[in-house]
Amino acid sequence: MPPLTSDVQASDVQACAIRATDADLDDLRARLAAARLPEPETVYRSAPDPRRWDQGVPLADLVDVVNYWRTGYNWRAFEERLDRIGQFRTTIDGLGIHFLHRRSGRADATPLLLTHGWPDSIARFIDVVDELADPEDPDAPAFHVVVPSLPGFGYSDKPATTGWGTEKIAAAWVELMGRLGYGKFVAHGGDWGGNITTVLGGRFPAHVLGIHTTFAEGPPGLTTDGLTAVERKWTEATRDFWRHRAAYAKQQATRPQTIGYSLVDSPVGLLAWILDKFAEWTDTEDSPFEAISRDSVLDNVTLYWLTRTGASSARIYYESHNSLDPELRVDVPSAITMYPRDVEKCPRPWAQERYRKIVRWGSPENGGHFPSLEVPEYFVRDLREGLAAVLASDR
Repeated sequence: MPPLTSDVQASDVQACAIRATDADLDDLRARLAAARLPEPETVYRSAPDPRRWDQGVPLADLVDVVNYWRTGYNWRAFEERLDRIGQFRTTIDGLGIHFLHRRSGRADATPLLLTHGWPDSIARFIDVVDELADPEDPDAPAFHVVVPSLPGFGYSDKPATTGWGTEKIAAAWVELMGRLGYGKFVAHGGDWGGNITTVLGGRFPAHVLGIHTTFAEGPPGLTTDGLTAVERKWTEATRDFWRHRAAYAKQQATRPQTIGYSLVDSPVGLLAWILDKFAEWTDTEDSPFEAISRDSVLDNVTLYWLTRTGASSARIYYESHNSLDPELRVDVPSAITMYPRDVEKCPRPWAQERYRKIVRWGSPENGGHFPSLEVPEYFVRDLREGLAAVLASDR
């Protein structure tokens, strides 16, 4: 798919400062206070015990978070952090795209595109932007950091028609980077962001210098012959995940509108739907808050709530679930990291069938699906080392 063509120049990229109204925040607190909750789960166990979550978010945990969300959480602090990084909007193919853009003060900085997934948002990367742009270590690589909100997520517009799948999003990101003056750039992503980053590397090698991703997916039909025992366990765990723990994906891929009513109308429903994934996909023994603060989780959930994007964000599954082109090959240099508690881990021999030039492969000891939130210092170091290998590679 060619990049989207446009005569739009950088002057059509507009700075913005977005504020929730006091009325919306008051409404949120009122809805939380009036929430109707179910009875406790029937698999009740005392914490800590991961089996407490066998039926989903335990009632006691949810009540604690709801109470804090209503009485202690400060949304305005998150808005201020977004402003300090720099917020912008532009329109691509008729759709308004919101993004963060932090230019480095270093003359040798490389443009870097960071793409989030579901159920996260630009909040996934907010803790690492400053260090990537202006590292404390003068010998560390620096980056001009761009973090767009996916279509239908956050402060990007909601598509009114079908078609905004991962292929079109990747093309839009090339257009976005070009408007910022970045004709060539490196890209990173996880979850849907990793899928989109793979498409970027495969479809747009003239623009993408290389990629780093925590998502890798080999072509279909590969066998386990020749895999190590650890790699076989990875494939078994991934198969188990999609067979037994992926009802959310089937729902959003087939009936996003139906679940969307609950996600847009009920803040408690939205919180539970998202918190369930943060709990299951994070490298913890019991609660996601062992690794990620309540404020960080609520920054993300509140962004979904205030922008009313529960339904529109779910539609990325309708558009793109299981849609990665089986023939797509990535020939640009690729750095891939498989975090141990991520929900999908691809064996390197399988990955090499799609990513033809893997210059660095990482298998850290800690971390799950949201490493930039769970282990931010390690994530930054790993991303730097991976991108350094990418940039040093002879394409």
